[in-house]
Amino acid sequence: MSGIVSSSIITNSAAMVGVETLNSINSSLQTVQTAVSTGYSVNSAADNGAAYAVAQSVRTTMSGLTAANQQLGDVSGLVQTTSTALTNISNLMQSMDQTLVNLSSSTLSSSQRSQYASEFTSQLKNIASFVTGANYNGISLIGSASGTLSNTIAKFSGTSLSVATDANGSTLTITTQSVYSVYKSLSTIGASLTTNTTNAATVKAFLTATGQMTTSVSSMGGYMNTYGNLTNQINNQVTYNQNKMDALSNGLGALVDANMAAESAQLQSLQIQQQLATTALSIANQSPSLLTKLI
Repeated sequence: MSGIVSSSIITNSAAMVGVETLNSINSSLQTVQTAVSTGYSVNSAADNGAAYAVAQSVRTTMSGLTAANQQLGDVSGLVQTTSTALTNISNLMQSMDQTLVNLSSSTLSSSQRSQYASEFTSQLKNIASFVTGANYNGISLIGSASGTLSNTIAKFSGTSLSVATDANGSTLTITTQSVYSVYKSLSTIGASLTTNTTNAATVKAFLTATGQMTTSVSSMGGYMNTYGNLTNQINNQVTYNQNKMDALSNGLGALVDANMAAESAQLQSLQIQQQLATTALSIANQSPSLLTKLI
């Protein structure tokens, strides 16, 4: 019977085998072509459900870390702007301290005292300008809700701010410090310098360990330390997030990336197989027509 079937014009076994082989080759060829064109060996859950699920989870984490670094970069600008203002205020307070040291001398004339007092008042105005200008994107960390340091442009946040640091909902607290108390203390000193009753002994009291000038300098040092530490913390978190994303990216690549050298070789092999299978099917399809010549 096998000999009869092989010579049948109704049942062409060779053509059936050829079609099945060609379909299998075309399916494999489509898979390889997709991998070559996209660069991924796992493009969907249909390719490898478990690997694709893990890949999507990793991609979600990386997306969250990217967003966190964007937020950290934004708040870094705010903290650095604040630190710059505080540094300038601190530098100016050094000059103000020198002015008070000069005024603590009893050998100065009235004219000299008046000039030093005027210089102190001018420096105080600069401090007010530095504080009111220390805003980033309309937010201030050291402004004041009241007093002469109130800024109509910047919105002073009286409560701590928080910023996302990773993809797991962790946050970093950004504290706010109103420097109005320091400014008010310096303003009190400046006001006393403009009166005729202020003498060397009064100025010396401002410079003692518990004096207004000394405590103001100490407070300013505390503010700078706070935002300096925050700057380092933010930079460290950004670096960590980036390193983590690099590691996740490498793992993701090992999981779903296509081996382009191997895929290219496979592509060429399948293209040759496709040509051979097509030729074999063409020959098999000619068999029934050849049998008709026997009739």
